[in-house]
Amino acid sequence: QVQFVESGGGLVQPGGSLRLSCAASGSIFRILDMGWYRQARGNERVMVARITSGGSTNYADSVKGRFTISRDNAKFTMYLQIDSLKPEDTAVYYCNIAGPRGTAFGSWGQGTQVTVSS
Repeated sequence: QVQFVESGGGLVQPGGSLRLSCAASGSIFRILDMGWYRQARGNERVMVARITSGGSTNYADSVKGRFTISRDNAKFTMYLQIDSLKPEDTAVYYCNIAGPRGTAFGSWGQGTQVTVSS
């Protein structure tokens, strides 16, 4: 079963940027549609960005224009570039195999904490 390890989170001031990484444990990554999800304290985990195995992307309305999802299939790694960070982006960010309608198929990793605060 493929596993994922997220990294790159941190404490950032509003308006700042971060680049999150998601490292997959195997080559099956190349054929998977993948997603970035986030869970703010007290809220459900939601999908914020999705990328197909071929590189097509979709974003939640709340992050369009500020988040950019990408992948490097040769490195079994997915990225999330987050710009113009807002306090409401504060959450634990996770990656997983993307399912329909914002769902996820695989096991959840530890996630990476993003905190936006001045």
